[in-house]
Amino acid sequence: MKKQNRDLTAANQEVFEETKIEGRNPVLEAFRSGRTVDKLFVLDGCQDGPVKTITREARKQDTMIQYVTKERLDQMSETYMHQGVIAICAAFKYAEVDDILENAEKKGEPPFIFLLDGITDPHNLGAIIRTANLAGAHGVIIPKNRAVGLTATVARTSAGAINYTPVAKVTNLGKTIDMLKEKGLWFVCADMDGELMYRLNLKGAIGLVIGSEGEGVSRLIREKCDFTASIPMKGDIDSLNASVAAGVLAYEIVRQRMC
Repeated sequence: MKKQNRDLTAANQEVFEETKIEGRNPVLEAFRSGRTVDKLFVLDGCQDGPVKTITREARKQDTMIQYVTKERLDQMSETYMHQGVIAICAAFKYAEVDDILENAEKKGEPPFIFLLDGITDPHNLGAIIRTANLAGAHGVIIPKNRAVGLTATVARTSAGAINYTPVAKVTNLGKTIDMLKEKGLWFVCADMDGELMYRLNLKGAIGLVIGSEGEGVSRLIREKCDFTASIPMKGDIDSLNASVAAGVLAYEIVRQRMC
């Protein structure tokens, strides 16, 4: 088991130092070299040739582009030579969805995958990756847009789990669910209006969908799920933190898989 985990780490989770890349040539070279760039900050209103080339490369890789003021770039800059562009690179290399399925196949287990619909808090993402690892999930899938990536904060919060649990980043979460359905997975999402989780059959190949901290699972993604599961709550407030909800539902899946 430990050797397999080390092999997976080497193959799919090659460590990168999280960094800001500043300046037009360094940012352009980062894209052209294949470096994973989570987000690109561009001076709002800048339309010159080099910047257009950079944003074109960013769009090819589905990198999130955010147009900001010069004051914001100056605040972010560590070199004070940003030239209107700053790229934020991932702390870890992303896996592919197929890597996650192969992870399950190697272990001789039906796939168990976390899919996160718009988690923006790095502490939540790190905690969910940690839970996924401890619950025996084979990987985590996150969207490229409107979600946090694999930052150093995520890595620290995961308490090392990021080294062993592959994380894939996809352009379209809905299409990914459709593809995984063709491979035999069922999908359950967390929703307080859903069926009580204890009444659902959560065995077999399954994807657990967790929504964003504020909005929950989006309507389009919820409609693609086969089940919606609610967590019993007896207190005075009506919702759980996203990472806590992920843990509660994950361990109901674990319980049923052990039966």
